[in-house]
Amino acid sequence: MQSQNPQAGAPVPPLPSSRALTLVRRVNGPIWMRAGLAAVLEVQGRRSGEPREVTLIPWEVDGTTYLLSQYGETAWVRNLRTAGQGQLRRKGETGAFRAVEVDGPERDRVIAVFRAKTPGPFRRDYERRPAPEDHPAFRMEPLSTG
Repeated sequence: MQSQNPQAGAPVPPLPSSRALTLVRRVNGPIWMRAGLAAVLEVQGRRSGEPREVTLIPWEVDGTTYLLSQYGETAWVRNLRTAGQGQLRRKGETGAFRAVEVDGPERDRVIAVFRAKTPGPFRRDYERRPAPEDHPAFRMEPLSTG
């Protein structure tokens, strides 16, 4: 589902992060990775077919892992929609998964966890687009490695 600008009816591009938050992410990113808070999503590029990587924070909700885009419809969202699967590298382990985009009450639960656990400055980008449909969410279903 693509975000729409209600006034123009055109897709809304992802919001840029502030320089301060970018610096915080750059400095703290390695710490978050070592602690297992952040992970690296690898997904096949929808145009190039080449692997693309992005660092994200997976969210656990009722024992299920989700990926949520707080910035709207980003490149990783479009790539994951097209590929339908990816790999997540976390704390030295890599797991393949099938991506199932969710909406309605399931997406609302993921957003509620995100809002409850994310410090205020990091919610700023989310709060610029408060409509749940502006935040694609994917349930990660593990693929067997056999």
